[in-house]
Amino acid sequence: MTADIHMQAVSAEAMSAIDGLMGNYVAALDWQDWNGWLGSFADSCHYSVTSRQNAESNLPLCYMIDDCRARIEDRVKFITEVWASTIEPYRTRHVTQRLSVSRMDDRNYRVLSNVVVMFTQNNDPSGVLVTGYYDDVVTVDGGTALFASKMVYIDGTPARYLAYPL
Repeated sequence: MTADIHMQAVSAEAMSAIDGLMGNYVAALDWQDWNGWLGSFADSCHYSVTSRQNAESNLPLCYMIDDCRARIEDRVKFITEVWASTIEPYRTRHVTQRLSVSRMDDRNYRVLSNVVVMFTQNNDPSGVLVTGYYDDVVTVDGGTALFASKMVYIDGTPARYLAYPL
């Protein structure tokens, strides 16, 4: 799988909305604001985390897959209610770098970004949880941007099990 990396003419308003969405998304994850994370997705949406190797081999195996908004809502419920006392909590810090934005139609943009996620558990030293990239479809409407699709491709095996979205 190769990412088509190029920038097309995109309005300043659309770029601002996309960058705002990306910032709000990683802030919600890093501060464990699960309703804020949920709020970054459109009503009709898709979220998945898969290894780059599986994607390149056309294997449909994912670490996480939420094929509609109801599944994303379920993920929030699992994190906040079901798993709340059963997982070892950890903190994340996301570092992202937007690589390209390409216009798909009047409202939708494909956005490719590199991502590195660091994690800290208890007071242990921080480490790299995953590296990879986001391949997103972002819908911009009236200055507001939401993810219609967020696909996370990780480069290798995560340093620990993934309890939280990336």
